Formats: sequence, C-alpha cells, structure tokens
Amino acid sequence: MHAFKYESTTKELLTPEIVQMLSALHEHKGRQELFIEAEPDVLSALLNLAKIQSTKASNKIEGIFTSDERLEALVMDKSEPRNRSEEEIAGYREVLATIHESYEYITVRPNSILQLHRDLYSFSSSDIGGQFKNSDNIIAEEGSDGIRRVRFQPTPAYLTPEAVENLCQSWAEMQEKKEIDPLLLVPMFILDFLCIHPFNDGNGRMSRLLTLLLLYQSGYIVGKYISVEMLIERTKETYYETLQASSTKWHSNGNDYAPFVKYYLGVLLKAYKEFEDRVAHLRHRRLSKADRVRAVFDKKLGKVSKANIAEQCPDISLTTIERVLKKLLDDGYIRKVGVGRSTAYVKV
Repeated sequence: MHAFKYESTTKELLTPEIVQMLSALHEHKGRQELFIEAEPDVLSALLNLAKIQSTKASNKIEGIFTSDERLEALVMDKSEPRNRSEEEIAGYREVLATIHESYEYITVRPNSILQLHRDLYSFSSSDIGGQFKNSDNIIAEEGSDGIRRVRFQPTPAYLTPEAVENLCQSWAEMQEKKEIDPLLLVPMFILDFLCIHPFNDGNGRMSRLLTLLLLYQSGYIVGKYISVEMLIERTKETYYETLQASSTKWHSNGNDYAPFVKYYLGVLLKAYKEFEDRVAHLRHRRLSKADRVRAVFDKKLGKVSKANIAEQCPDISLTTIERVLKKLLDDGYIRKVGVGRSTAYVKV
C-alpha cells in the first residue's frame, strides 16, 4: 500500500519554480483580508456568481449538465431537481454550502469525508452515497483508435478504508507539526485521494470539494469568490495530464508529486489574480454601468463575450449588458465577431 510520507517527499518539491509560486501566493494571502474587509458589499455579488460557476464546472467535468437557467435556479435553491443530473447538481450545491459555511468545524477524517459524500447524493435515489466502493474500479481512457485502455488502477476496494484512514492521519500529523507549507500538502492530499479513488462514483467532484475545504482551513479562501472548479474545467486537459504524470508509480511510492502540485499552484494563482482584478473593477461602481462595460473592453485584449462581461460585472443584469453592447456597436466602439454561441465583440 502507498505510504503517505509527506515530510520526506516535500523536500524534493522545493524547486526554484515552486518556491516562487509559493511566495506569490503568500503575498496574495496577505492582501486577501484587505480586499475582503474593504469591500464587503462587493463580495456578495462575486460569491453568488462563484457558487453557480463552481457547481456548473465541477459537474460539467463529469458530464453532468442542465440549462443555465435551471442551474441558477437549483444553486440559488429556487427549484427542486427534475432528473438525475439535476439531483447530482443539487447535491453538489448542498456540500458546497456546507463547506462555505462550516469549513472551520469539519475535521478531515474518514467519517467526515463519508458524510460529505452522503450529502453529495442526498437528492438521489441511489444508495451509494456515504459508502466506500464495494468493488474495484479503474481509471480508463479511450484512444483515437476507439480502444479503451486502463490509465490507472486505484487502491482495491478491500484496502480502501485503511488507505483513507492513513491518508487522513498523515494530514492530521502534518497539520499538528506545522512544518510544511499547506500549499504543498493540499495538492498532495488531493492526488492521493484520487489515486485511492475511494467511491463507486463522485470521486472527481469530491476531490474538488475537498480542495476547497483544505484551502479554506489553511487560510486561502479565494475559492469562495472565484470558482477554482471553473479554472480546472477550463484547463482539464492539463489537469488530466499532470494527474497521470504524478500518479505513475504511485503504488510503489515512486511517484513524482511535482507536476500536480505545480498545476494546482498555478490554478490558485490564477484565482487570486482574477479575484483582485474583479474587486478592483467592482470598486468602480460609482461609474455608470455603460462606462463599466466599456472599461472591460479597454482592459482586455482580443474577444470579449457577454459571459466575460457578466463575470467582471456580476451586479449588472444581462439585459443592461445587451443594451450597452448595442450602443457600443452603434457608436463604432466595438464590432461583433462570430455567430450564435460563438458571438463575441472586439474593440475597434
């Protein structure tokens, strides 16, 4: 069985590149409270948007979809799920809310992970929620030739409870010693969790929820306001590549955590940069809404979609955004490119 020896492993991770990323994240964390304390009203708009984006993105990675209208209604708890996909989306909403509201009181141990998994399936008729897998599973991929190949063989079902117990015990020991930067420990824990693959279903979604939980407990709460899950979904090819690279020789304790750690640190850096940019943009709400939409084009090179504008200005309605875009088009300030879902705008 894999041994979770983080003390010896983390020394190899302290390359100049990773150290530089850690230093940048420490600086972002230092500014985090200043942004939150200075702009409490601004953050509510970002919080609601991030909930919707996180729920959509994390489920989308697993092939779980519904319309944007239904998704927003489910996340805002304004509607009941109508089918299996919506049941799983509603379950994600519940666990995400639990982590947002109670992360300080959730101890990382097997029973807590099982309870979160139970709640992930709280709207489902399935009985798999809250139970470790009862049969061995595999992580497979289908090649261009149509042949399905095993990419990774997770921990066998009969060893899973012990593996999760050991994983949580190692995390607790590292937290007590406080000798290793949690920014290194979090992605290592998540990689090990994914390699164990402890459930029959829901492992990917649970890994992303646990990522938020561990980051929040470590003082990095940017995931409340910028969807970390969305950033992973946007870079999922790299996510899977680094997961494969870091899981090679995992069973024999010969794996290299570095690719996965660097990927996760990069995602977190992107989240903090977006967070500070959006707060700075929302601070200009004393400007007219039209001027704020125009400012999005002034700041961003290349194409800008309505969704991009909505992310930057979550307190401006879609109707207002469309009205301003029409005015900017009429004035010749921007031009339209693409059609249908690919419609975007560029500054002239």
